[in-house]
Amino acid sequence: MNESSSVPKILIADDNPQNVELLEAYLSDVECELRTASDGEETLEAVREFRPDLILLDIMMPRLSGFEVCRKLRANPDTRDVLILMVTALNEASDFERGVQAGTDDFLTKPVNKVELLCRIRSLLRVRHLKDQLERTLAYLAEFESASRAPQPGGAPSGL
Repeated sequence: MNESSSVPKILIADDNPQNVELLEAYLSDVECELRTASDGEETLEAVREFRPDLILLDIMMPRLSGFEVCRKLRANPDTRDVLILMVTALNEASDFERGVQAGTDDFLTKPVNKVELLCRIRSLLRVRHLKDQLERTLAYLAEFESASRAPQPGGAPSGL
């Protein structure tokens, strides 16, 4: 999650206002900060400004598809770690394969089941939190190890 706050930031990217409204209603019980975007270009702009932890990304959007948005986010070092949950009416194996190749973290098919959506979101955010904790611990251990290898002031010169 964003280090600046403990509340996850979620971006809903879908060009259908009814879908956005439904997802917002499903997320009303989740403590999070929400933003929306209605096309691919707007999604990329919202990611730059809002810095979400998770994007609920529709595939079939104007200007840039969800596949293209996902590829662009993964190619950028500043956004490559944003969690992406593709929410789509597409359900062919080839669509899932394209999503995986583009870099999505998970899929949900429409119509979205509220319980499944909330479970996937919690699971993705939990994994992200644990990954962040692990990275902080590894950085701390590396720092500790490097400090313990440094020559100690006033110590005997080596080789004596």
